[in-house]
Amino acid sequence: MLGLEYFNFRDLWSPLFLAVILLITAGYLMLVGPLSERFKDAKPVPVGRKMAFAAGMLVLYLAQGGPISLLGHIMFSFHMLSMALTYLIAPPLLMLGIPDWMWRAILRVNPLKGLSFLAHPIVAAVLFNGLFSFYHIPAVHDYVMLHFGVHRLYYVVLFIAAVLMWWTLVNPLPEHSEIKGLRKMAYIAINMVLLTPACGLIIFSSTSLYATYNDPAVWAKAMGYCVTGDPSALLKTFGGPGYFAYLDTHVDQQVGGILMKFIQEIIFASMLAYVFRSWYKQENKDDGEDELMSGPRTTIGQGQP
Repeated sequence: MLGLEYFNFRDLWSPLFLAVILLITAGYLMLVGPLSERFKDAKPVPVGRKMAFAAGMLVLYLAQGGPISLLGHIMFSFHMLSMALTYLIAPPLLMLGIPDWMWRAILRVNPLKGLSFLAHPIVAAVLFNGLFSFYHIPAVHDYVMLHFGVHRLYYVVLFIAAVLMWWTLVNPLPEHSEIKGLRKMAYIAINMVLLTPACGLIIFSSTSLYATYNDPAVWAKAMGYCVTGDPSALLKTFGGPGYFAYLDTHVDQQVGGILMKFIQEIIFASMLAYVFRSWYKQENKDDGEDELMSGPRTTIGQGQP
């Protein structure tokens, strides 16, 4: 399917990356289980949190180590699917899986205290969306895809920026809550708007922008970082990414932009609805408590003969 039968197990499933994912997951389970007594104020972690962390690791693996990662070097639509899974879905799942007492232990690390300004809502929103948009400038994207070290470093930095962006929305620590209620809804809206220019550039461009997907020589070089063997053999065997593509290169690019924006809108709109519902319930609760505290009102002269 989609030409995956032409690639071997290592190319498709990245066993080394899978081993890293499994080791991190095992380490997490040890820390929230047998080793939790080493943390101050540690409490048992609900199964739901553990499942959220495991799901986040699974999503991260599928996006960066499974077939989606390989297909992301062949078709732009799969590249954007990988980006959405990596930066919009995996981070909140992983963060929700980490209990509050572990977050407090992490934030006590001295180097992180000096970088706390990066978690400020405006800074975090601009940082993540700015890095994401900068990456999808055609010249930048093709350069990153053709230089393995830069590629890995940029993805790590972008992932950290995604965690900082999500911190305002899924932060479990009351003492670190920067904004609430209407301000949190505004923050979600800002993130939805900031990603629009990059997606708009991709969707409404009149031509295919990225040499990685429309130039066979550039494509083969980029593929050399994710498959075994001589990448030049790919050109001799397949002639270019068009051999695998089920869509025209330009249409595939537009589908990728739409897919990224659609996934972002669904996730953030759901988050917006949740925050609004919580804010509305809290407001009504506060109003009800105010009425109870004020007690029954009397009218002047009421009850006088």
